[in-house]
Amino acid sequence: MTYYPVFLNLKDKTALVIGGGMVAERKVKTLVECGADVRLVSPEMTAGLKQMSETGKINYAGPSFEEKHLDGVFLVFTATNDKHLNHKISRAAQARGLLVNAVDQPADCNFIVPAIIKRGDLQIAVSTSGKSPAFAKILKKRLDDEFGDEYQKFLELMGNIRKEVLSKGLPQNINMGIFNRIVQSGIPDLIKKGDWKEIRAILAELLPDDVSTEKIISKRV
Repeated sequence: MTYYPVFLNLKDKTALVIGGGMVAERKVKTLVECGADVRLVSPEMTAGLKQMSETGKINYAGPSFEEKHLDGVFLVFTATNDKHLNHKISRAAQARGLLVNAVDQPADCNFIVPAIIKRGDLQIAVSTSGKSPAFAKILKKRLDDEFGDEYQKFLELMGNIRKEVLSKGLPQNINMGIFNRIVQSGIPDLIKKGDWKEIRAILAELLPDDVSTEKIISKRV
């Protein structure tokens, strides 16, 4: 099976999660972080899920799955310990054309969730197409060690740089040259060292004269 990699905008989309264990809790937390409206169905809940329900972060829809729970839903996670129930829910969801993931049951999924390394707006996805989640975890650990918090700060900096440079109305090839030179200048390592003096010097050399280095630096994380 060859999967098409994609990042979804879940803001204000309804996500249905069936299950109340730790796996379901991890799914729910990620969905909430991504702005989804989470609808939870489970007879029991972890303390974390119960707290999210009581504080209004998620909507508790009842103890047992019913077809009506699929109404208005964008995607579905079924994470119960009952494989037959997971299969039943998956079939019902797919019959409606919904995205559905049945945890640890790839045959009942029409999408899978990769291992994710997240540093602010930087997200790196690792997938073995379901062949070896254990190996995906090893790769995730390696990438987790390689990409530290400095990359989050670097992306914030690049976002400021891009906004300022594009506002000057320069030709696209000029903009690309500026951005490419900056991303290859070793700034993430300098951020890790806290050497903002050297970062200022690099940006002063690479940015157009009418772009304020100090204005960009002052907005850093």
